[in-house]
Parts: sequence; structure tokens; C-alpha cells
Amino acid sequence: MSFFAAIGRSFLILLSAIGRVTLFAVETVSHIARPPYYPRELATALLQIGYFSLPVVGLTTIFTGGALALQIYAGGARFSAEAVVPQIVAIGIVRELGPVLVGLMIAARVTSSIAAEIATMKVTEQIDALVTLSTNPMKYLTLPRVLAATLVVPVLVGIGDVIGIMGGYMVGVNRLGFNAATYLTNTIDFLEALDIISSLVKGAVFGFIAALMGCYFGMRSGRGAQGVGAATKGAVVAASVLILAANFLLTELFFAA
Repeated sequence: MSFFAAIGRSFLILLSAIGRVTLFAVETVSHIARPPYYPRELATALLQIGYFSLPVVGLTTIFTGGALALQIYAGGARFSAEAVVPQIVAIGIVRELGPVLVGLMIAARVTSSIAAEIATMKVTEQIDALVTLSTNPMKYLTLPRVLAATLVVPVLVGIGDVIGIMGGYMVGVNRLGFNAATYLTNTIDFLEALDIISSLVKGAVFGFIAALMGCYFGMRSGRGAQGVGAATKGAVVAASVLILAANFLLTELFFAA
């Protein structure tokens, strides 16, 4: 019976965690309709999450696009299907690899930063000071970061998709001998509006998850340096797992037969 009791306890802990995160998300979203607003915090978050993430997004997607082109060419050569490289690179980057890689990079860079920042503020009692000054920490700290990530990550995904396709184009033209005009024509003709829409929607959802996890674990951080470290680690792990799970659900929603 102790074995089943342990399973039951784990299941109840999981349900409790899901409930806390859901309530935190609902409370965060509810503040959108209620003033006061903090446009300076929102602008800072847009800059930190969006502009400063461009280098890592660009480098990640361009190398992934190039590697994907090489792999598809090598695999297609076994079936005399090398000509499908432009089409498969385009659909692979736009539908899956672009949004997922950008989401994971945001989880690594932004979620960890948000969690560490807010956890440090909690340890140094800055959040208590905000409450003393009649400032809602959820509205001042959480909402601007979650809103900024939800708005700007789709832009990063769009940029990453373009750079990833260009990485495949560069490898295809310079390394694999494709005609440049034909490669671009095949890429453009093969992509559909639904592919692009799904990519941007995934970006918005992934951005929301990444920022929400950073704020949630930061707000629930324990005291001391150990608490800050645990909050940062937990935020990155939770954001990465939830992004991959959300990617599966959204792919099923958009492309299920």
C-alpha cells in the first residue's frame, strides 16, 4: 500500500502545482484590464526580451537551417530525392524548429534572468518594499514581463524563421549546388499561410510560458542564495518542458488530419 500511497501523494502534488500556476496566470492576465499601468517597465522588458535576444536567436537558427539542409540532402540522396531540400527546410524551420528553438533560447536566456532578478528582489525584501509603497508586485513586475514576452517572441520567431531559411539557402546554393532562384522559388511556393500563422501563434504561447515561469518561480523563491539558485533552475526546467508540451498540443491543433 505504501507504493500506491507514494503515487497518490505525487499525483496530488502535481495537481496542486498545476493549480497554483493556473491561478498565478489568471491573476497576471486579469491585471491587463485594471490600471495603473507601468509603460516604462513594459518598454524595458520589450528591449531586454526582444532586442537583446536577437544575436542568440540569429546564430541558433542560421546554423540549424544550414545543418538541416545538409541532413535532408544526405537523407534524400538515398532515394534520389535531393531536390526536396528547399521545401523540407522551409516547412521544418517554420512549423517546428524555428518556434521551438527560439522558445528554448528564450527559456534559457530570459526565463532564467527574470527568475533570478525577481528572486533576488524577494531575498533583499524589495518586493516587500513595493507592497509597503502600495504597489502591486504582480502588476509592476509580472505583467510587464509576461505581456512583453507574449508580444515580442512572435517577432523573434518570424525573424528566426527567415534567418533559418537563409541558412539553408546559403548551404544549399554554396555547398550543395542548388540554383539560387530555383531554391527561393521552391521555398516561397511551398509555404502556406497556415504554416506562418502557426509559427507566430506558437511564438506568442512560448513567450507567455517562458515569462510566466520566470515570474512564478521568482515570486515563490526561498530565502538566501540557495533559494535564488533553486528558483532559477526550476523556472528554466519548467519553461522548457511546458514549451515542448505546448508545441505538441499546438501542432496537433493546427495540423491534425
